[in-house]
Amino acid sequence: MQDKEIIATEMTGDSVHGVAGSETAAPLKAAADPDFDRLVGIAGALMQTPAALLTLTGLDGRQVVQSHCGIDPAQLDAAARLAERVLTATDVADTTHDPVFPVHIGVPIVVLGSPVGALLVLDRSERPRPEPARLEQLEALAALAASLIALRDSSKAGARAEAALVHAESRRAVALEAAALASWVWNPRSGVVECDTLLPELFNMPPAAKIRARDIVVAIDRRDIGKTRKMFQEALEGSDDYSGEYRIRGFEPPRWLAARGRVVERDANGRPTLVFGVNYDITERRSAEERQRLLLREINHRVKNTLATVQALATQTVRHAREPREFLEAFSQRLRALGLAHGLLSEYEWRGIGIRDLAQTELSPFDDTQAPRISIVGQDALLTPDQALGLALILHELASNALKYGSLSVLSGKVALTWTIRGARSEKRLQIEWVESGGPKVTPPTRHGFGSILIRRSLAKVISSEVKHEYLPEGVRAHISMPLGEPAEART
Repeated sequence: MQDKEIIATEMTGDSVHGVAGSETAAPLKAAADPDFDRLVGIAGALMQTPAALLTLTGLDGRQVVQSHCGIDPAQLDAAARLAERVLTATDVADTTHDPVFPVHIGVPIVVLGSPVGALLVLDRSERPRPEPARLEQLEALAALAASLIALRDSSKAGARAEAALVHAESRRAVALEAAALASWVWNPRSGVVECDTLLPELFNMPPAAKIRARDIVVAIDRRDIGKTRKMFQEALEGSDDYSGEYRIRGFEPPRWLAARGRVVERDANGRPTLVFGVNYDITERRSAEERQRLLLREINHRVKNTLATVQALATQTVRHAREPREFLEAFSQRLRALGLAHGLLSEYEWRGIGIRDLAQTELSPFDDTQAPRISIVGQDALLTPDQALGLALILHELASNALKYGSLSVLSGKVALTWTIRGARSEKRLQIEWVESGGPKVTPPTRHGFGSILIRRSLAKVISSEVKHEYLPEGVRAHISMPLGEPAEART
C-alpha cells in the first residue's frame, strides 16, 4: 500500500477523547456512534471473530477507536496499535506476536484516495485464512464506512456553508441598516420587486417584502419621473448600470432619494431578467445644496449692492474732503465699518445678525476696554442684512464724530446706546437711542458734512425707517426707528 496523506478524524466532526500525544495518554476512544457500532457488529459476525473495531486517524496521526465490540477497555491501546499495522500492511490477514490478539484481519478505510482509518476483526487463537469472498465482504463494509464518513463530512460542510451564508447575510443586513441603505431585487418579467423593510418606508408605502414596480414609479414625484424613466430604460437596454436621484410624493419639504442599480442577468436575447439595486435618503444633502445655492445668490446680490454702496461712499467722500489725506482716512474707516458688518453677516450666512453683536463690533474700536465709556443696553433683536449694513454706517459715523468733536473727545465723556422693542407682531418697531454726555458743549454745525448725510440716509433702503439727529448743548442725540420681526435668539 502506498503512503498517502492521512485525513484526520476531524472530517467526521466526532470528538476524540484521550488524544494527548504522549505514551501515558488515556486509551484512544471516541464518543459512542450507533452507525459505526452497527458496522463493527456486522464485521465481527461476518468474519465469526470474538472482537472487532473501527478506528480513524486522529489529529496527531494516531489511530482513535471509534467503535468496538468484544474488547476490554484496558486492551484498546493494543487494538489501536494493530490498526496502525493495517495501514502499512500488504496483506489483510496477518499473524502477529501480540499476546492479546495473535491474529487480526483488517482493511483500510479510504476516503478520496487517502486512508483515514481501519476496520479490523480480532481473534485470540490461530485460525484458517478467511475465504476471498469473506475478505471482499469485509472490504465492502470498510467502503461503506468510508461512504458514511464522506456523507457526514459533506453534510457538515454544507451546514458550515449554510451557517457562513446566514452569517454573511446578517452582516450584509447590519451594514445596509447602518448605512441606511434599502436593497431590492427586481424581476422585469413579473414586475415584482423583492425588498427589505426600509424600501417601502422610504417610498412612503405600507410595510411589505414585495412591491409592484409600477407602485414605486407612481410614488416618484411627477417632476422627476420623466428623467428617471429615461435613465432606467438606458440601463435596461444595454448600459447595465443605473444611477439617479428623485423626489417622493407627499412630502413638504421634499424627500429626496438616490438610487443605484445594475442588471445582473439577461436572457439569450439580451433582455434583462434580474436587476439588483439600493436606495438611500439624500434629503439632508439636497437641502444643504439648496441652502448653498440660495446663499450664493444672496451673496451675489449683496456684493452688487455693496459695490454700489462703496462707489457712492467714495464719490461723496471725495466731494466733501478738503484734501487727499482727509479722503483716504475717512473712506478707509467707512469701508472698515462696512467690512465688519459684512463679516458678521457672512458668519451667519446672511440670515441677519443680532443688534448687540453689530453694536459691539462697530463700536469697540472707539472704546477703551480697560475703562469703557460706551454702554450698550437692550434686548437683542435680529436685523435684516439691509438694516445691519445701514445701522453699521450710522453707528460708525456717530462714534467717529463723538471721538473727533463730541463726548468721546474728552476723558469724562460717555455714550449710552440703548434700544427698546415696541408694538406687537407685524407692527413691532426697534427704537434706538444714541445719547452723548460729559463732553464739551455742543453747538449746531453751520455746514453739514457727508457724515451727517450718512447718518440721515443710511437706512434709506429700509422701508418705514426714521433717523433723527439732534445737536443739543449737553450732547449729541440720535433717535433711530425701524420695523422689526421676531427678537433674535441668544447667540453663543
